[in-house]
Parts: sequence; C-alpha cells; structure tokens
Amino acid sequence: MPKLGVNGINLHYEIVGQGEALLFLHGLGSQGEDWATQIPFFARQYQVITADMRGHGQSDKPPGPYSVPMMAGDVIDLLDHLEIDTAHIVGLSMGGMIAFQLVVDRPDRVRSLVIVNSGPALVARTAGEWLLIQQRLLLAQLFGPARTGRFLSQRLFPKPDQSWLRAQFIERWAQNDRDAYLSSLRALVGWSVLDRIGEIECPVLVISGDRDYTPIELKREYTARIRDAQFVLIEDSGHATPIDQTDEFNNVVLKFLERVSVADFREVQQ
Repeated sequence: MPKLGVNGINLHYEIVGQGEALLFLHGLGSQGEDWATQIPFFARQYQVITADMRGHGQSDKPPGPYSVPMMAGDVIDLLDHLEIDTAHIVGLSMGGMIAFQLVVDRPDRVRSLVIVNSGPALVARTAGEWLLIQQRLLLAQLFGPARTGRFLSQRLFPKPDQSWLRAQFIERWAQNDRDAYLSSLRALVGWSVLDRIGEIECPVLVISGDRDYTPIELKREYTARIRDAQFVLIEDSGHATPIDQTDEFNNVVLKFLERVSVADFREVQQ
C-alpha cells in the first residue's frame, strides 16, 4: 500500500494504468477505493491515480483544524512527489471543492476539471440551507460516523434494489475516525472560491445527478460563469452519481476527456 509523506502527513494513494494522469478526488467520509467502478474503465487509457485525503481511509488523521486549501496543498505535494506536472482532475462533492481550490491556486497543474455534485462554495444563502448544514454538523457530533452513515445511506441509495449499496456504504462509513470526519466537515462549511471561478481557463465539465442535494439551477449558474465549461445532467441519480449511474457517468467523462485531448493536439499542431 503506497504512502507518501506530503505536507506533514502520510498520504495513501494508488496508481493503475499508463497514459495521461487522471486524478480522482473522493467526497467527505469516503476514500480512494470508492472509485472502484471508475478505475479499471479509465486505466485502459489513462494513468489513474486515487488518493485518500487527510483524515480519510488509510491516510493519516492528524488533529484539526483542516481547510480546503490545506487539502489542495496535499494534492499538489502528491503530484510533485510523483513527478506529474499536470493532471486531469475529477472531484466528487468534497473532492470537487478541493479541485476548485486547486485550479484557482495552481492552474498550471490542472489540465482539465470534472466537478461532480459539488460547487465552488459551501455558504448558506437561505435559512433552509443553513438548517441543512447545521443538521449535518449536529448528526456528526451527536451520533458519530456509524449512525450518520445509516442515515445518509437511505438518502444516497433509496431504491429497494440498492440494498447492497446501502450495506456497503454503512460498513465503509463506520470506519471513519469521528474527529477527523468532523474536522473535514468543518473545513467545508463557509469555504468559497466563487469569486475566482471566472479565472479558470482549462476545460471544465460539471456533472449533476437529477436528485442531488444541491439545486440543479445553482450548478447551471456557476457553470455559465466559467469560460470553457459545460453542464451535464444525469437522470435517475442522487449524490453518488459515479456509483448509482456508473456506465453513464464513465461514458460522459471519457467523452469529455477525449475532447480535451483532441483540442490540445490541434493547438499543438497550429
């Protein structure tokens, strides 16, 4: 199990395949292995890199506080150690926030960006949004990862035929360290780079499940503020789109990455 000392911690990562670097960043309470339905698919054409963010999986879980810029710094250190100059970045939820921080801080390291059920800010705009955020914090503080996982599993995988996904999610979520999970969650609340997304120049794909927590129109709005960005809605999908609509998600992302590569080739030829 490879680990690297980055930014003062040991970060667990995995690499599969060869080709252009394609880095997957997981969501809050998740880990690199939750990209299992993406890794073999994309490893046929890309060097697929997955990593457990600080406080998650097999990476170190130092005391907080954490911050999104700190986690983005972990990723930059990882790329430096792996001698990867630029990478395509795919980020889900918290991973999407880290990806946004990466691209505004170090645009030279990001070749393209895929944002999945996420956004460039987690700032409550209404009383209802504030209550949802406080509910998530309260759940984590009162009940810990195990009981929180049981609650979230019903929202993520509500269908009767998704019982095995619920069971898998509950088992993995219970493995989270309570303090590290809370430190990660607190790092997201109030974070924003919304005022900087107009600076983004690399190609961007924004993907939303039609049943995701965040309003679809909000994602459309911020997509329109990015120079070279497109929005794709995936039907019959919740917050865990790469898992509940694996084939559709993989094909949408692959098509986007191939478009980026063709555009880069034409630019070099000119």
